[in-house]
Amino acid sequence: MQRILKTLFLLTCFCALISCRNKLEQKGFPVASPTENEEQSTVDGISKDSLAFPTRPSNVLLTGNPLYRLTTIYKVNFNRDSTTFIGSNDFHFNYEGFGETDGNQWHNNYLPGLEAVYGYNLVNISHYDIETQKQKNFFEKPVLIKTLYYPSFSKDTLNYKPVNRNYFMISVYDEDTNKDGFINVHDLRRFYLFDIHAENKKAIIPTDYSAQKLEYDPANDFIYLFAKLDENKNGKIDELEQIHVFWIDLKNPERVGKQY
Repeated sequence: MQRILKTLFLLTCFCALISCRNKLEQKGFPVASPTENEEQSTVDGISKDSLAFPTRPSNVLLTGNPLYRLTTIYKVNFNRDSTTFIGSNDFHFNYEGFGETDGNQWHNNYLPGLEAVYGYNLVNISHYDIETQKQKNFFEKPVLIKTLYYPSFSKDTLNYKPVNRNYFMISVYDEDTNKDGFINVHDLRRFYLFDIHAENKKAIIPTDYSAQKLEYDPANDFIYLFAKLDENKNGKIDELEQIHVFWIDLKNPERVGKQY
């Protein structure tokens, strides 16, 4: 009986923790009001058009190019007792059984040649050039990053050929599109492409779409991106709005088409 009560207690604590984290996730972080002081200085890399909050680096990511290293930056969250915590890096892995043959060595990466990282309240990514010793952030102000796709450190192959990616893709909530005062998961999720220098940011699909999910086509080295169109322009995704399917050529992700 005592063991059962202990188990129930632990389950209750776990559920409470998950509920608390979910509430924070849903809340996201506030954006500045129009009356905010325009002369406010930048704090912790936070642009003056967002309310400042503390951030903290988590881990260094090794990219497939030894000159470039990434650092994940997380929002500092506060507990009721004033202690703090930040999210940690989690990785998407390949669960489909692809990459298990001699000609397809993906090293369990989500996609051949690309690792995929995500984390709770991941708000920016730092890019560091070892040769020039220069650092920059992918985004000028905080965003809510869903997933970062970056060149894998492992030497992957696809159909017996080496796979070398020289770009980054980021799935992100970067604007308070529904005008509720927060950047969170209720806004439109954009999908961006950056070059290997973390520059030349480009929307892979139109910004009035919200990314939903990805599927991979190993025969063509394409991904299929399912995205909902914000038909009524209210800045959020409604249940009955259309889903379109875009193909993206991973050999050259600037090649994009709409399949459905």
